[in-house]
Amino acid sequence: MIAVITADLIDSTKYKKKQLEFILEELQGEFAKLTEEFPGAVRFDMFRGDSFQVVLQEPSLALRIALRLKATVTKAQIDPMISKAVIPMGDVRLAIGVGEGEFPQQEVHTANGMAYQYSGRLLDGMKSLGRKTQFQCADADINAELDTTFAFLDNVTDRWSVASSEVVYYLLKGYKEQEIADQLDRSQAAINLRKKAASWQEIQGLLRRFESLIKTHCHE
Repeated sequence: MIAVITADLIDSTKYKKKQLEFILEELQGEFAKLTEEFPGAVRFDMFRGDSFQVVLQEPSLALRIALRLKATVTKAQIDPMISKAVIPMGDVRLAIGVGEGEFPQQEVHTANGMAYQYSGRLLDGMKSLGRKTQFQCADADINAELDTTFAFLDNVTDRWSVASSEVVYYLLKGYKEQEIADQLDRSQAAINLRKKAASWQEIQGLLRRFESLIKTHCHE
């Protein structure tokens, strides 16, 4: 079993050239970090200028990695003088497919399998549904549960500011509040407020549930 995340930037044709270039650079940087953190266990590819695909050997990590990629986009801010309380300049649709499939040794676009088909088909239909995060595997009950849950997740992440996206990003990497405060040069109290504003406690619960479901039902 593998996980495939297929994604595209939302309304990227409306971005200014510098904004799009900056967000793509941030994503490339995050891909490099993931490669270092999970050596040999993650592959990625960018295509069409505003889309990308990530393949994971460990399917239970798919939601955590997807949210890291979302936070990478939504925390991106090209002008440091603009308040971080603002709405993010970019957003992304994320389609997670878990199932059988090749784990590519090099080129992602040459690989095939059900996980790729689930993920690709989901992304194709997400725009018309107004969805930003969806999941599919072979288990209809898991699909039904996560479809409802991810609809609520979309509602939560739509309320993230640039500031809360930054905090969520570091929390997803396992940083403690004080470590994030040191990283962002803010007080721990300020980080705690951003953490609450981002609904981190609820996101943690969803991550635990997702990881449990995948480990229990979607492993060989």
